[in-house]
Amino acid sequence: MSLIAAGGETESTATVDNAEFFPTLELAQFREAMRVDGTITDGRAIHALESALYDVNQQLATWAAEKQEAGAATINDVQPPAWLPAGAYKRLYLRAVYATAKASLIERYRDYDSSGEGDNKADKLDPVADDYRRDAAWAISDIVGRSRSTVELI
Repeated sequence: MSLIAAGGETESTATVDNAEFFPTLELAQFREAMRVDGTITDGRAIHALESALYDVNQQLATWAAEKQEAGAATINDVQPPAWLPAGAYKRLYLRAVYATAKASLIERYRDYDSSGEGDNKADKLDPVADDYRRDAAWAISDIVGRSRSTVELI
Protein backbone atom coordinates (compact mmCIF):
# COMPACT_ATOMS: atom_id res chain seq x y z
CA MET A 1 0.00 0.00 0.00
CA SER A 2 1.28 3.46 -0.79
CA LEU A 3 0.33 6.92 0.34
CA ILE A 4 0.21 9.94 -1.91
CA ALA A 5 0.33 13.12 0.11
CA ALA A 6 -1.21 16.28 -1.31
CA GLY A 7 -1.13 19.87 -0.25
CA GLY A 8 2.49 20.09 0.77
CA GLU A 9 4.94 22.92 0.44
CA THR A 10 6.37 23.79 -2.95
CA GLU A 11 9.78 25.24 -3.74
CA SER A 12 9.05 26.70 -7.16
CA THR A 13 11.19 29.53 -8.46
CA ALA A 14 8.89 30.09 -11.44
CA THR A 15 8.08 33.61 -12.51
CA VAL A 16 5.43 35.09 -14.79
CA ASP A 17 6.65 37.76 -17.20
CA ASN A 18 4.69 40.98 -17.27
CA ALA A 19 4.55 44.22 -19.23
CA GLU A 20 7.60 46.41 -18.57
CA PHE A 21 5.64 48.89 -16.45
CA PHE A 22 4.35 46.22 -14.06
CA PRO A 23 6.39 43.86 -11.85
CA THR A 24 7.31 40.29 -12.74
CA LEU A 25 5.20 37.89 -10.70
CA GLU A 26 6.88 35.27 -8.54
CA LEU A 27 4.92 32.06 -8.06
CA ALA A 28 6.36 31.43 -4.58
CA GLN A 29 5.27 34.89 -3.38
CA PHE A 30 1.76 34.28 -4.75
CA ARG A 31 1.55 30.91 -3.02
CA GLU A 32 2.71 32.37 0.29
CA ALA A 33 0.57 35.51 0.17
CA MET A 34 -2.62 33.72 -0.85
CA ARG A 35 -2.03 30.41 0.98
CA VAL A 36 -2.02 28.34 -2.19
CA ASP A 37 -0.53 24.97 -1.30
CA GLY A 38 0.78 22.13 -3.44
CA THR A 39 -2.67 20.73 -4.26
CA ILE A 40 -2.71 23.41 -6.96
CA THR A 41 -0.03 22.54 -9.51
CA ASP A 42 2.50 25.13 -10.64
CA GLY A 43 0.99 25.05 -14.13
CA ARG A 44 -2.49 25.75 -12.85
CA ALA A 45 -1.28 28.54 -10.54
CA ILE A 46 0.77 30.14 -13.33
CA HIS A 47 -2.23 30.01 -15.66
CA ALA A 48 -4.37 31.75 -13.02
CA LEU A 49 -1.68 34.42 -12.51
CA GLU A 50 -1.38 35.03 -16.26
CA SER A 51 -5.13 35.40 -16.67
CA ALA A 52 -5.26 37.71 -13.66
CA LEU A 53 -2.47 39.97 -14.88
CA TYR A 54 -4.11 40.28 -18.31
CA ASP A 55 -7.34 41.35 -16.62
CA VAL A 56 -5.75 43.77 -14.15
CA ASN A 57 -3.34 45.24 -16.72
CA GLN A 58 -6.26 45.93 -19.05
CA GLN A 59 -8.14 47.73 -16.28
CA LEU A 60 -5.03 49.79 -15.47
CA ALA A 61 -3.95 50.46 -19.07
CA THR A 62 -5.07 54.10 -19.19
CA TRP A 63 -3.64 54.84 -15.73
CA ALA A 64 -0.31 53.21 -16.63
CA ALA A 65 -0.10 55.11 -19.92
CA GLU A 66 -0.71 58.41 -18.11
CA LYS A 67 2.01 57.61 -15.58
CA GLN A 68 4.45 56.61 -18.32
CA GLU A 69 3.75 59.84 -20.21
CA ALA A 70 4.52 61.68 -16.97
CA GLY A 71 7.94 59.98 -16.82
CA ALA A 72 7.43 56.84 -14.71
CA ALA A 73 9.21 53.87 -16.31
CA THR A 74 7.70 51.35 -13.89
CA ILE A 75 4.98 51.23 -11.25
CA ASN A 76 7.73 51.64 -8.64
CA ASP A 77 8.49 55.09 -10.08
CA VAL A 78 4.97 56.40 -9.51
CA GLN A 79 4.91 58.67 -6.48
CA PRO A 80 2.02 57.84 -4.17
CA PRO A 81 0.16 60.54 -2.25
CA ALA A 82 1.74 61.58 1.05
CA TRP A 83 -0.62 59.39 3.06
CA LEU A 84 0.60 56.19 1.32
CA PRO A 85 4.02 54.59 1.91
CA ALA A 86 6.58 54.22 -0.88
CA GLY A 87 5.88 51.16 -2.99
CA ALA A 88 2.15 51.24 -2.22
CA TYR A 89 1.14 51.07 -5.89
CA LYS A 90 3.17 47.93 -6.47
CA ARG A 91 1.64 46.29 -3.39
CA LEU A 92 -1.87 47.30 -4.47
CA TYR A 93 -1.17 45.95 -7.94
CA LEU A 94 0.02 42.62 -6.53
CA ARG A 95 -3.07 42.49 -4.31
CA ALA A 96 -5.30 42.98 -7.34
CA VAL A 97 -3.52 40.30 -9.40
CA TYR A 98 -3.19 37.81 -6.55
CA ALA A 99 -6.83 38.21 -5.45
CA THR A 100 -8.06 37.80 -9.02
CA ALA A 101 -5.93 34.68 -9.49
CA LYS A 102 -7.05 33.20 -6.17
CA ALA A 103 -10.72 33.84 -7.02
CA SER A 104 -10.21 32.07 -10.33
CA LEU A 105 -8.62 29.08 -8.61
CA ILE A 106 -11.42 28.88 -6.04
CA GLU A 107 -14.09 29.04 -8.74
CA ARG A 108 -12.46 26.08 -10.48
CA TYR A 109 -11.81 24.15 -7.27
CA ARG A 110 -15.15 22.35 -7.76
CA ASP A 111 -13.47 20.01 -10.27
CA TYR A 112 -10.94 18.94 -7.62
CA ASP A 113 -13.53 16.72 -5.93
CA SER A 114 -16.62 15.93 -7.96
CA SER A 115 -18.40 13.98 -5.23
CA GLY A 116 -21.56 15.32 -3.60
CA GLU A 117 -19.50 16.35 -0.59
CA GLY A 118 -17.08 18.15 -2.88
CA ASP A 119 -19.91 20.05 -4.54
CA ASN A 120 -21.20 21.16 -1.14
CA LYS A 121 -17.73 22.39 -0.18
CA ALA A 122 -17.41 24.23 -3.49
CA ASP A 123 -20.78 25.94 -2.95
CA LYS A 124 -19.41 27.31 0.32
CA LEU A 125 -16.36 28.68 -1.52
CA ASP A 126 -18.43 30.85 -3.89
CA PRO A 127 -18.80 33.75 -1.41
CA VAL A 128 -15.06 33.57 -0.72
CA ALA A 129 -14.29 33.94 -4.43
CA ASP A 130 -16.56 37.00 -4.49
CA ASP A 131 -14.60 38.44 -1.56
CA TYR A 132 -11.34 38.05 -3.49
CA ARG A 133 -12.87 39.72 -6.54
CA ARG A 134 -14.01 42.59 -4.29
CA ASP A 135 -10.49 42.91 -2.87
CA ALA A 136 -9.09 43.10 -6.41
CA ALA A 137 -11.64 45.74 -7.44
CA TRP A 138 -10.85 47.81 -4.36
CA ALA A 139 -7.11 47.62 -5.02
CA ILE A 140 -7.64 48.79 -8.60
CA SER A 141 -9.90 51.60 -7.39
CA ASP A 142 -7.24 52.64 -4.87
CA ILE A 143 -4.58 52.71 -7.59
CA VAL A 144 -6.56 54.88 -10.01
CA GLY A 145 -7.96 57.09 -7.26
CA ARG A 146 -11.57 56.08 -7.79
CA SER A 147 -14.10 55.68 -5.00
CA ARG A 148 -14.59 52.08 -3.91
CA SER A 149 -18.34 52.14 -4.31
CA THR A 150 -20.96 53.89 -6.37
CA VAL A 151 -24.36 54.60 -4.95
CA GLU A 152 -27.30 55.63 -7.09
CA LEU A 153 -30.93 56.30 -6.30
CA ILE A 154 -33.26 54.04 -8.17
